[in-house]
Amino acid sequence: MSNAVRLYDFPKSGHAHRVTVFAKLAGIAHETVFVDLAAGEHKTPTFLEMNPNGQVPVLEDGDVFVSDSNAILVYLTRKYAPDWMPGDAVGEAEVQRWLTLAAGEIAFGTAAARLITVFGADRDAAFAAATGAKALEKLERGLEGSDWLVGTRPTIADVAAYSYTAHAPEGNISLDPYPNVRAWIARFEALDGFEPMPATKVGLSA
Repeated sequence: MSNAVRLYDFPKSGHAHRVTVFAKLAGIAHETVFVDLAAGEHKTPTFLEMNPNGQVPVLEDGDVFVSDSNAILVYLTRKYAPDWMPGDAVGEAEVQRWLTLAAGEIAFGTAAARLITVFGADRDAAFAAATGAKALEKLERGLEGSDWLVGTRPTIADVAAYSYTAHAPEGNISLDPYPNVRAWIARFEALDGFEPMPATKVGLSA
């Protein structure tokens, strides 16, 4: 796999999962490198040279290093999987709107709620739940009458939103009020190449 991109990964990170699952869905040759967060491997000088923020995921593609999961999705799409991004300005703008949701209310909502239950993070559970509900409501409305968030086929908008949404119950956030979201999750998981993020039996998933 000498021509493969390298993805520095931690399996239970939703940010890392959105990158690795995209590589699998898009058929991008890749290898994953496990980063032992518990041992502090992400804070070593070697890792910090790749990403000064000390976070997974990181993409290595030859002499190019890209950090931030959404940035990696954009890079991989532009270079290896252009059909996962609309070719028109309006469609690309719509994708960007959902990437912003993933980096905003999803990150501070369902992702933060899961950090509390899975990793014992010191976060405000009530704020995370309220923010997560806002994100889920936006997804529910965005999927009204549509199979995918943008256009008629999956894009990186769906990839960016999936992991922490599907695992929201682990953070004590129920998906029961959101039938469009639940149907979308099932469609995403039925895509060729899909591989799930490891589940954790906590919260509503216990």
